[in-house]
This record gives sequence, C-alpha cells and structure tokens, in this order.
Amino acid sequence: MDEVLTMASVEASSSSSSSAAVVKGGAVLPTNFPLLSAFLAFAVAQFLKTFRYKEKRWDSKRLIASGGMPSSHSATVTALAMSIGLQDGTRASSFALAVVLAAIVMYDASGIRLHAGRQAEILNQIVCEYPPEHPLSNVRPLREPLGHTPFQVGAGAVLGCVVSFLLRSSA
Repeated sequence: MDEVLTMASVEASSSSSSSAAVVKGGAVLPTNFPLLSAFLAFAVAQFLKTFRYKEKRWDSKRLIASGGMPSSHSATVTALAMSIGLQDGTRASSFALAVVLAAIVMYDASGIRLHAGRQAEILNQIVCEYPPEHPLSNVRPLREPLGHTPFQVGAGAVLGCVVSFLLRSSA
C-alpha cells in the first residue's frame, strides 16, 4: 500500500532521531550528518593536498596518496566527533567513542606512521647504496610519506571541525 507523505509528516519524522532531506518533487532522502561531515572533510583535505605550495604546482596523484598537508585522517575523525557532539551532545556515548577514536588516529598519524615513513626513507637510501649485483638493489622503494607532522595533524583537526560546523549551520 502506498503512503502519502505530507510536509508535516516529513518534518515530524526529521525532527526525531533520524534526519531526512526533502528534495524536489517531495522525495525524502535519509541523511546522516556525522557521516556526511566525515566524508566531506576527508574529500576537502585530500583535494587541498593536490596543491603543492612549495613547488607551486598541481599534483593529482596526491588525491589518493597518504601523508601531506593537511592530514585527511585527522580531518575525518575530528569532523565525525564534532558532528556527533553537535548533533547528540557531548554527554552522548557516541561522542565519547568518536573522541577516543580521533585521539588514537591522530596519535598514530603523527607518531607511529610518521616514524615508519622516516625509517622507510633511511632504508631506501641504504638500498640505493648497494652495488648493482646485490639481490636487493632492484627492490622497489618503500613509500616514504606515510605519516604527518604534528602541525599537519592539527591543521587536519581544525579543518574537520570547520567542515562539520559549516555543514551543520547550512542545514
């Protein structure tokens, strides 16, 4: 049986626990503010990485690369935590979970992954010094830009907060 949705019923259902967006023609699309914020923050951070500020050029390979400025990992998890805090309040269990997740991801990005990238850089230098007949001289180099400096992590966190705040205020 077909149900008829009126604007009053859509508004009533969207003010409850799940949100919905009304598009042209009265169709209702479900939305998830925290998820949209996280994905948008990730996309903006990855897009910003394509502009190589020091070399003043566009590098499209950076769209899918890790490392760099700003940290898309930090932008994603802080946008998620911020949007959950804005939507559900800071006393919600989901907010606590998101904050802990953000702290772990940002610690990992600026600590463990940063040092793994530095070790890869040194290992690549060592392998380059091997003579051509050495079995490891033809090994593909390790990826070096794995992690982020604390400044890149902070910039990603600020970006994530800004994206979720602007997305919330535009809704």
